[in-house]
Amino acid sequence: MTQATETAAPATLIGSEQPLCAAYDVALLDLDGVCFAGQARVPHAADNVNAARKAGMRLSFVTNNASRAPQTVVDKLAANDITAEASEVFSAAMDAAAMLTEHVEPGSTVLVVGGDGVRQALLDEGFQVTSRAQDEPVAVVQGWDPAVDWALLSEGVYAINAGALHVATNLDATLPTERGFALGNGSLVAAVVHASGKEPLAGGKPFPGIYTRALKRAGGTRPLAVGDRLNTDHVGARAAGIPGLHVLTGVSDARDVICAPATERPSFLHTDLRGLTEPHPEPVRVELDGQVWWRVGNRSARVLGSGLELQDAGAVSCPDGSAVRIDLDSYRALAVAAWDWADAQVRRGEAAVLDLPKIEVIEP
Repeated sequence: MTQATETAAPATLIGSEQPLCAAYDVALLDLDGVCFAGQARVPHAADNVNAARKAGMRLSFVTNNASRAPQTVVDKLAANDITAEASEVFSAAMDAAAMLTEHVEPGSTVLVVGGDGVRQALLDEGFQVTSRAQDEPVAVVQGWDPAVDWALLSEGVYAINAGALHVATNLDATLPTERGFALGNGSLVAAVVHASGKEPLAGGKPFPGIYTRALKRAGGTRPLAVGDRLNTDHVGARAAGIPGLHVLTGVSDARDVICAPATERPSFLHTDLRGLTEPHPEPVRVELDGQVWWRVGNRSARVLGSGLELQDAGAVSCPDGSAVRIDLDSYRALAVAAWDWADAQVRRGEAAVLDLPKIEVIEP
């Protein structure tokens, strides 16, 4: 048999000999889908967030949910046995308010199309707030809140049409709930834009500013973003130059991760927040008998045709339509093999589409 040749992994998926809470000095943690899931608890979240803090890692809870004031977030975390302080919360509402200070005078009147989280963030930045276009606000800040209705959306449109600057806390089209995906702030912003004809300034994820502002408040020099949603959490982190840990307790599943374009790829993968307190094996490229495999831990994977193959388990397929169940290092190996292949396809100007079944990662 030909001698295997090994090289390091591309920069997309990396390893760490230390637990991530030791390798990085501040975690920028998403909330829903990471620390909790609506009204439900996320397994292993509390123990590992609290353990990361105990190990000396700073924590910043960075969320696109603009409806909650910081103390409300702290109370929600406490109900899930996660210790936090209001000063550690950085929301999309706070991001929008900070961004607004770069465009309008301090103390200006701002119309709020949103709830307590947006009002509190604006007051903390020294703005006056109103819900009436007749008060001639210089800006409209729009963030999701269940109380936002036709009348309040219309006040925003009146003010924008009169010359007010429109700022959106985030552009998430949907909001995950226990019943499925509901209207998110981005969908309501789209209604206002459709009526006003004017595009807003936007904060929150996936824009990098929310991460850079949160990091500035938290301190630290080696940040790690933690999130469940590829197209917001990890797009924003990558744009900000911050490595990311993806967990499978929220929106984006294993198949989404394996098929992710370069702009959405995390640096580390785990099923849950145990990934904060564990080392991560380094992916290694292995050339064996003219074939390229990617090894992570004791698992190796490669692209085979339009699908994927695990060295010890064969092709990743399930003709009956059910999910293929794999362990954590197999998942990591499949991801880095798929990413390496996709990048090569893009460089050649060819399609990078894999035919994959639903994939379930077995908890370690």
